[in-house]
Amino acid sequence: MTTITATEITPAVRPGERRPSLARLTAVELRKLVDTRAGRWLLITIGLLVALIVGLQLVYTPDAEQTFVNFFIPSLLPVGVLLPVLGILSITSEWSQRTALTTFALVPRRERVIAAKLAAVVLAALASVLASLALAAVGTLIADATGGAGSWRIEGSLILHAAVFQVANVLLGAGFGLLLLHTPLAIVTYLVLPIAWSIVGELVRPLRRAAEWLDTGRTLESLFGAEMTAGQWGRLGVSLLVWLGVPLLAGLVRTMRREVT
Repeated sequence: MTTITATEITPAVRPGERRPSLARLTAVELRKLVDTRAGRWLLITIGLLVALIVGLQLVYTPDAEQTFVNFFIPSLLPVGVLLPVLGILSITSEWSQRTALTTFALVPRRERVIAAKLAAVVLAALASVLASLALAAVGTLIADATGGAGSWRIEGSLILHAAVFQVANVLLGAGFGLLLLHTPLAIVTYLVLPIAWSIVGELVRPLRRAAEWLDTGRTLESLFGAEMTAGQWGRLGVSLLVWLGVPLLAGLVRTMRREVT
Protein backbone atom coordinates (compact mmCIF):
# COMPACT_ATOMS: atom_id res chain seq x y z
CA MET A 1 0.00 0.00 0.00
CA THR A 2 1.40 3.38 -1.05
CA THR A 3 1.38 6.28 1.37
CA ILE A 4 0.98 9.76 -0.12
CA THR A 5 2.69 12.44 1.89
CA ALA A 6 1.61 16.04 2.14
CA THR A 7 4.62 17.18 0.12
CA GLU A 8 3.43 15.10 -2.85
CA ILE A 9 0.10 16.88 -3.15
CA THR A 10 1.05 20.38 -2.04
CA PRO A 11 2.64 22.56 -4.73
CA ALA A 12 6.18 23.41 -3.78
CA VAL A 13 7.03 27.05 -3.29
CA ARG A 14 10.56 27.87 -4.33
CA PRO A 15 12.60 30.33 -2.28
CA GLY A 16 11.99 33.86 -3.53
CA GLU A 17 8.97 32.83 -5.62
CA ARG A 18 6.05 35.21 -5.18
CA ARG A 19 2.44 34.15 -5.18
CA PRO A 20 0.32 35.54 -8.06
CA SER A 21 -1.12 38.96 -7.37
CA LEU A 22 -4.84 39.58 -7.11
CA ALA A 23 -4.68 41.55 -10.35
CA ARG A 24 -3.17 38.54 -12.14
CA LEU A 25 -5.76 36.18 -10.67
CA THR A 26 -8.51 38.58 -11.74
CA ALA A 27 -7.12 38.65 -15.29
CA VAL A 28 -7.18 34.84 -15.30
CA GLU A 29 -10.80 34.81 -14.13
CA LEU A 30 -11.76 37.36 -16.78
CA ARG A 31 -10.29 35.06 -19.40
CA LYS A 32 -12.24 32.15 -17.96
CA LEU A 33 -15.49 34.07 -18.52
CA VAL A 34 -15.00 33.83 -22.28
CA ASP A 35 -13.02 30.58 -22.48
CA THR A 36 -16.05 28.37 -21.86
CA ARG A 37 -18.69 27.93 -24.52
CA ALA A 38 -21.51 28.83 -22.12
CA GLY A 39 -19.85 32.05 -20.97
CA ARG A 40 -18.90 33.08 -24.50
CA TRP A 41 -22.37 32.57 -25.92
CA LEU A 42 -23.98 34.26 -22.94
CA LEU A 43 -21.92 37.40 -23.58
CA ILE A 44 -22.74 37.24 -27.30
CA THR A 45 -26.44 36.86 -26.49
CA ILE A 46 -26.34 39.87 -24.17
CA GLY A 47 -24.73 42.00 -26.88
CA LEU A 48 -27.21 40.89 -29.53
CA LEU A 49 -30.21 41.55 -27.26
CA VAL A 50 -29.04 45.08 -26.47
CA ALA A 51 -28.44 45.78 -30.16
CA LEU A 52 -31.89 44.37 -30.98
CA ILE A 53 -33.58 46.60 -28.41
CA VAL A 54 -31.86 49.71 -29.80
CA GLY A 55 -32.83 48.66 -33.33
CA LEU A 56 -36.48 48.14 -32.40
CA GLN A 57 -36.56 51.55 -30.76
CA LEU A 58 -35.24 53.16 -33.93
CA VAL A 59 -38.01 51.52 -35.92
CA TYR A 60 -41.03 51.77 -33.62
CA THR A 61 -40.34 54.56 -31.09
CA PRO A 62 -41.71 58.03 -31.95
CA ASP A 63 -39.03 60.42 -33.19
CA ALA A 64 -39.40 62.71 -30.17
CA GLU A 65 -38.50 59.84 -27.81
CA GLN A 66 -35.38 58.73 -29.67
CA THR A 67 -32.90 60.21 -27.21
CA PHE A 68 -29.68 58.97 -25.64
CA VAL A 69 -31.36 58.37 -22.28
CA ASN A 70 -34.25 56.46 -23.83
CA PHE A 71 -31.83 54.23 -25.73
CA PHE A 72 -29.62 53.72 -22.68
CA ILE A 73 -32.13 52.77 -19.96
CA PRO A 74 -33.96 49.95 -21.82
CA SER A 75 -30.61 48.45 -22.83
CA LEU A 76 -29.85 47.85 -19.14
CA LEU A 77 -32.75 45.46 -18.62
CA PRO A 78 -31.67 42.37 -20.63
CA VAL A 79 -28.12 42.78 -19.33
CA GLY A 80 -29.42 42.94 -15.76
CA VAL A 81 -31.33 39.69 -16.31
CA LEU A 82 -28.51 37.71 -17.92
CA LEU A 83 -25.43 39.07 -16.13
CA PRO A 84 -26.29 37.21 -12.89
CA VAL A 85 -26.13 33.97 -14.86
CA LEU A 86 -22.57 34.91 -15.81
CA GLY A 87 -21.85 35.50 -12.12
CA ILE A 88 -23.23 32.07 -11.30
CA LEU A 89 -21.21 30.36 -14.04
CA SER A 90 -17.99 32.03 -12.91
CA ILE A 91 -18.36 30.31 -9.53
CA THR A 92 -20.05 27.00 -10.27
CA SER A 93 -18.06 26.11 -13.40
CA GLU A 94 -15.10 25.21 -11.19
CA TRP A 95 -17.20 22.45 -9.63
CA SER A 96 -19.29 21.38 -12.63
CA GLN A 97 -16.20 21.09 -14.86
CA ARG A 98 -14.14 19.61 -12.02
CA THR A 99 -11.39 22.22 -12.30
CA ALA A 100 -11.60 23.27 -8.65
CA LEU A 101 -8.92 20.75 -7.67
CA THR A 102 -6.44 22.32 -10.09
CA THR A 103 -7.43 25.88 -9.21
CA PHE A 104 -7.15 25.43 -5.46
CA ALA A 105 -3.95 23.42 -5.81
CA LEU A 106 -2.31 26.28 -7.71
CA VAL A 107 -3.77 28.89 -5.34
CA PRO A 108 -4.32 27.14 -1.98
CA ARG A 109 -5.83 30.21 -0.33
CA ARG A 110 -9.38 29.90 -1.61
CA GLU A 111 -10.44 33.35 -0.45
CA ARG A 112 -8.02 34.88 -2.98
CA VAL A 113 -9.58 32.87 -5.80
CA ILE A 114 -13.07 33.89 -4.74
CA ALA A 115 -12.01 37.54 -4.46
CA ALA A 116 -10.58 37.38 -7.98
CA LYS A 117 -13.79 35.83 -9.33
CA LEU A 118 -15.91 38.54 -7.71
CA ALA A 119 -13.60 41.25 -9.02
CA ALA A 120 -13.81 39.75 -12.52
CA VAL A 121 -17.61 39.73 -12.63
CA VAL A 122 -17.73 43.28 -11.23
CA LEU A 123 -15.43 44.42 -14.04
CA ALA A 124 -17.66 42.57 -16.52
CA ALA A 125 -20.69 44.41 -15.12
CA LEU A 126 -18.96 47.78 -15.45
CA ALA A 127 -17.92 46.89 -19.00
CA SER A 128 -21.57 46.10 -19.78
CA VAL A 129 -22.52 49.64 -18.75
CA LEU A 130 -19.91 51.02 -21.15
CA ALA A 131 -21.28 48.75 -23.89
CA SER A 132 -24.81 50.01 -23.21
CA LEU A 133 -23.54 53.59 -23.42
CA ALA A 134 -21.78 52.83 -26.71
CA LEU A 135 -24.86 51.23 -28.29
CA ALA A 136 -27.05 54.06 -27.01
CA ALA A 137 -24.64 56.49 -28.67
CA VAL A 138 -24.90 54.59 -31.95
CA GLY A 139 -28.70 54.66 -31.69
CA THR A 140 -28.65 58.40 -31.00
CA LEU A 141 -26.41 59.07 -34.00
CA ILE A 142 -28.72 57.08 -36.26
CA ALA A 143 -31.78 58.81 -34.80
CA ASP A 144 -30.19 62.21 -35.38
CA ALA A 145 -29.47 61.30 -39.00
CA THR A 146 -32.96 59.92 -39.67
CA GLY A 147 -35.07 62.69 -38.16
CA GLY A 148 -35.29 61.55 -34.53
CA ALA A 149 -34.77 63.80 -31.53
CA GLY A 150 -31.11 62.83 -31.22
CA SER A 151 -30.78 64.46 -27.79
CA TRP A 152 -27.55 63.62 -25.95
CA ARG A 153 -28.53 64.98 -22.54
CA ILE A 154 -28.02 62.55 -19.65
CA GLU A 155 -27.48 62.98 -15.92
CA GLY A 156 -24.18 61.69 -14.56
CA SER A 157 -26.03 60.21 -11.58
CA LEU A 158 -28.02 57.99 -13.95
CA ILE A 159 -24.80 56.42 -15.24
CA LEU A 160 -23.68 55.85 -11.65
CA HIS A 161 -27.05 54.25 -10.84
CA ALA A 162 -26.71 52.01 -13.90
CA ALA A 163 -23.30 50.84 -12.67
CA VAL A 164 -24.74 50.08 -9.22
CA PHE A 165 -27.65 48.21 -10.85
CA GLN A 166 -25.44 45.95 -12.96
CA VAL A 167 -22.84 45.32 -10.25
CA ALA A 168 -25.57 44.44 -7.73
CA ASN A 169 -27.20 42.05 -10.20
CA VAL A 170 -24.03 40.19 -11.11
CA LEU A 171 -23.03 39.88 -7.44
CA LEU A 172 -26.50 38.56 -6.63
CA GLY A 173 -25.88 35.76 -9.10
CA ALA A 174 -22.37 35.12 -7.77
CA GLY A 175 -23.77 34.92 -4.23
CA PHE A 176 -26.25 32.19 -5.20
CA GLY A 177 -23.48 30.40 -7.09
CA LEU A 178 -21.22 30.41 -4.02
CA LEU A 179 -24.03 29.25 -1.78
CA LEU A 180 -25.22 26.34 -3.92
CA LEU A 181 -22.12 25.44 -6.02
CA HIS A 182 -24.38 23.80 -8.61
CA THR A 183 -25.13 25.57 -11.90
CA PRO A 184 -28.73 24.53 -12.70
CA LEU A 185 -29.83 24.72 -9.06
CA ALA A 186 -28.25 28.16 -8.58
CA ILE A 187 -29.81 29.57 -11.77
CA VAL A 188 -33.29 28.24 -10.97
CA THR A 189 -33.09 29.39 -7.35
CA TYR A 190 -31.88 32.84 -8.34
CA LEU A 191 -34.70 33.27 -10.87
CA VAL A 192 -37.54 31.67 -8.91
CA LEU A 193 -36.96 32.65 -5.29
CA PRO A 194 -37.04 36.47 -5.67
CA ILE A 195 -40.03 36.25 -8.03
CA ALA A 196 -41.87 34.01 -5.57
CA TRP A 197 -41.15 36.42 -2.74
CA SER A 198 -42.35 39.34 -4.88
CA ILE A 199 -45.64 37.56 -5.59
CA VAL A 200 -46.16 36.57 -1.96
CA GLY A 201 -45.34 40.08 -0.80
CA GLU A 202 -47.94 41.50 -3.15
CA LEU A 203 -50.70 38.99 -2.36
CA VAL A 204 -50.31 38.68 1.42
CA ARG A 205 -51.32 41.99 2.93
CA PRO A 206 -49.28 41.73 6.20
CA LEU A 207 -46.11 41.20 4.13
CA ARG A 208 -46.53 44.20 1.86
CA ARG A 209 -44.63 46.52 4.15
CA ALA A 210 -41.75 44.05 4.41
CA ALA A 211 -41.77 43.56 0.65
CA GLU A 212 -41.00 47.25 0.17
CA TRP A 213 -37.70 46.64 1.95
CA LEU A 214 -36.89 43.09 0.83
CA ASP A 215 -38.10 42.89 -2.77
CA THR A 216 -35.07 43.59 -4.98
CA GLY A 217 -37.37 43.93 -7.97
CA ARG A 218 -38.78 47.07 -6.36
CA THR A 219 -35.66 48.44 -4.72
CA LEU A 220 -33.44 48.07 -7.80
CA GLU A 221 -36.09 49.67 -10.00
CA SER A 222 -35.50 53.00 -8.26
CA LEU A 223 -32.01 53.09 -9.83
CA PHE A 224 -33.54 53.86 -13.23
CA GLY A 225 -34.17 57.42 -12.13
CA ALA A 226 -31.57 60.19 -11.97
CA GLU A 227 -32.57 61.05 -8.40
CA MET A 228 -32.98 58.76 -5.40
CA THR A 229 -34.17 59.65 -1.93
CA ALA A 230 -32.51 58.55 1.31
CA GLY A 231 -35.45 56.19 1.88
CA GLN A 232 -34.93 54.53 -1.50
CA TRP A 233 -31.21 54.05 -0.82
CA GLY A 234 -32.08 52.62 2.59
CA ARG A 235 -34.54 50.09 1.15
CA LEU A 236 -32.03 49.16 -1.54
CA GLY A 237 -29.33 48.61 1.08
CA VAL A 238 -31.56 46.39 3.23
CA SER A 239 -32.72 44.27 0.30
CA LEU A 240 -29.14 43.76 -0.92
CA LEU A 241 -28.00 42.89 2.59
CA VAL A 242 -30.52 40.04 2.64
CA TRP A 243 -30.35 38.80 -0.94
CA LEU A 244 -26.68 39.55 -1.64
CA GLY A 245 -24.80 39.80 1.65
CA VAL A 246 -26.22 36.68 3.31
CA PRO A 247 -25.70 34.31 0.31
CA LEU A 248 -22.20 35.70 -0.28
CA LEU A 249 -21.14 35.24 3.34
CA ALA A 250 -22.73 31.80 3.70
CA GLY A 251 -21.37 30.75 0.31
CA LEU A 252 -17.88 31.91 1.23
CA VAL A 253 -17.97 29.80 4.39
CA ARG A 254 -19.27 26.78 2.48
CA THR A 255 -16.69 27.10 -0.31
CA MET A 256 -13.86 27.46 2.18
CA ARG A 257 -14.91 24.28 3.96
CA ARG A 258 -16.07 22.09 1.09
CA GLU A 259 -13.85 19.16 0.22
CA VAL A 260 -12.53 19.24 -3.35
CA THR A 261 -12.82 15.92 -5.13
